[in-house]
Amino acid sequence: MPFDELTGDILHTVIAVARDAGDKILQIYNRNFDITVKADRSPLTEADVAAHEAIISGLKQLTPELPVLSEESASIPFTERSRWQRYWLVDPLDGTREFIKRNGEFTVNIALIDDHRPVIGVIYVPVSDVTYCAVSGKGAYKQVAGGSPVGIRSVAWRGGTVKVAGSRSHRGDSLDAMLERIGDYEIISMGSSLKSCLVAEGSAHIYPRFGPTSEWDTAAAQCIVEEAGGRLVDLEMRPLRYNTKESLLNPSFFVYGDLSQDWAAYF
Repeated sequence: MPFDELTGDILHTVIAVARDAGDKILQIYNRNFDITVKADRSPLTEADVAAHEAIISGLKQLTPELPVLSEESASIPFTERSRWQRYWLVDPLDGTREFIKRNGEFTVNIALIDDHRPVIGVIYVPVSDVTYCAVSGKGAYKQVAGGSPVGIRSVAWRGGTVKVAGSRSHRGDSLDAMLERIGDYEIISMGSSLKSCLVAEGSAHIYPRFGPTSEWDTAAAQCIVEEAGGRLVDLEMRPLRYNTKESLLNPSFFVYGDLSQDWAAYF
């Protein structure tokens, strides 16, 4: 299927798939739920599994010819993945720790990867019923609780306080050292891929992430940030690329909205 045809009307369906997964998550969020620990010591809940199954089913109906790589099915070997030109990359519940804390700061992330880069990105926030979405070359949008989608843009830093999106659950010495070099900053604490969304919509200037993440954590956000005028890059200022190696771990990365600044000087 040609890319233009694939992306023309597909976004609305992907949003519907994300919202369905969000509904499944909320059904579990609003009652007691079981928590297990995966091999990498990260938590897993019934909601992760329910959202995964809903998304796999929805995407397979939408594009049966395309493979789906989800956090909850990440054991697919690179010998198989390396043959994929185009595929769906999914985090069914990004921010499981925030889900467990019941602070509402978790998302459903769905991205379409084409030639190692994200070309469709959808991030759905179940608790607040907010959707961030983008298609490559067609801009980034935010839709609040059933309203009409509104275009979003990252903002320039005009001096003064740098607004820094930061993790509620992860922080380390590298971030502290960078913040010390910046000097005048304000931390906006947030969970999951919402930190990148803050940069995309202009509520924050930057989001540095020096800790471990996986490719499904960033793909949808990268499409949205780029279409909003910003960038999501590694520490050599190169856009992240996907499915290029055996490991699905990301390098440290940096999200920024103002392309005129030499942000690397603060690393």
